[in-house]
Amino acid sequence: MADESPESAESQESAEKKSPPASIAWVQRVVAWVMALKPVRVFQDYAAHRGPLLAAGLSNQAIFAVFAAIWVAFSVFGLIVASQPDLQAALLQLMADAVPGLIDTGDGDGAIDPADLVDTTVLGWTGAIALAGLFFTALGWLASARDAVRLLGDLPAPTTNFLLLKLKDLGLAIGFGILLLVSAGLSVLSSQALEGLMDLVGIRDHAVAAISARVLSIVLMFVLDAVVLGAFYRVLAGVHIPMRFLAQGALLGAAALGVLKVLGTALLGGATNNPLLAGFAVIIGLLIWFTLICQVILVAACWVFVSMADAGVPLDPALAAEREAEEERERERMREQLRAELAAERRPFWKRLFGRG
Repeated sequence: MADESPESAESQESAEKKSPPASIAWVQRVVAWVMALKPVRVFQDYAAHRGPLLAAGLSNQAIFAVFAAIWVAFSVFGLIVASQPDLQAALLQLMADAVPGLIDTGDGDGAIDPADLVDTTVLGWTGAIALAGLFFTALGWLASARDAVRLLGDLPAPTTNFLLLKLKDLGLAIGFGILLLVSAGLSVLSSQALEGLMDLVGIRDHAVAAISARVLSIVLMFVLDAVVLGAFYRVLAGVHIPMRFLAQGALLGAAALGVLKVLGTALLGGATNNPLLAGFAVIIGLLIWFTLICQVILVAACWVFVSMADAGVPLDPALAAEREAEEERERERMREQLRAELAAERRPFWKRLFGRG
């Protein structure tokens, strides 16, 4: 067999140098596969839109908004709650489960003493000031949350009248309070029904009753979180989201919030065990908690937006049509410019030289 020419040997050697080793090629394929995964793309989109910064800003506002909202809510519904001890206990437990470290459940670690809430009255200057604080903090947080969600979707600010937006935010805040009260009532009724069912079948084990009540509480909180997140994305942010995508984000977000609530005490305990922060442990714990909550809310919103983008569904059909028309006008302008350049090149040499015709 004749020896290979120097040129072919050199080309083969250069090709071998250009092609990466098998191990590196395998790593590249694995990296490409991982980067194509939907959760990875969601977190990339979240980071690209400065989601962590948006969540940090929302968490700072959330602390003040929650304190004001709880104070005024108990001022308004105090008579109803005070006359129903079971409903009062269920509502306090619901809030304690939703935000670990917010309500003192008897261990002295909570930020709010339930006795102070029950004795709250809305009459007088303190009630008026708290009501104004609720308006400027809770509604301000809702407005900031709306802007954050729309920024994640590359959507402009809503064109709705400012007063109408505030009225919508106020309606959502009131609706959330009513939903929380209804959830507490359902918790009381379901607990009583569960106790009656256990007595009926002869189960008197307190451990079984406690576990069943805990599972029931988690299920109720999951449903509540899913409904609130759905209203958060669709109504508050004003984003046109088809139900199949809205359900994905709301259910995933509710599941993540449920995991946080189940592990809340363990998560916050390790972060607030520093003896130098003992005097501020409750506030620091709440700040960490609300930061995690806001992160989950915004990441779930990114999941919805990425899902819609994968399916080719625009977030704002009118805005998408306007952008498409603008892109078409830009393409037409470039085509006109190209035609003019081609026409200029076809002119005779002497006309191009002297700039005639």
